[in-house]
Amino acid sequence: MRPRRRAVLAALACAPWAASAQPADRAFYESAEAQRKLALSWGDQPYGAVLVLDGKIVGEGPSRVVKNGDFTAHAEREAIQDAQKRLGRSDLGGAILYSTSRPCSACETAAARARVSRMIHGPALTDAGPPKS
Repeated sequence: MRPRRRAVLAALACAPWAASAQPADRAFYESAEAQRKLALSWGDQPYGAVLVLDGKIVGEGPSRVVKNGDFTAHAEREAIQDAQKRLGRSDLGGAILYSTSRPCSACETAAARARVSRMIHGPALTDAGPPKS
């Protein structure tokens, strides 16, 4: 491996969001998986997400693209909007978004605008770090 690449990979491994998955991460991912199954039950796309703040689920989002006929109703955005509605605020700083797959760029931008702190996706609990807009 080239020295520069090795240095970049070492820096990424030390990033604060690069910590290994915790048991709670698995439980929250399973909640996102339940949202995915809910979406499938009504014939929607196979995606689900939850938003967690202070160790509690504050937003849930099954995909509603087909159900609502809205191409923007991705699971991640549904979870973000649900959390904002429940909490009565748009700033979700400190929250972690768990989703069944890697969020698309539009969902990642929505998470960044809501100030979501971290994104974890997929059954391998891949920590994508803070969202980028």
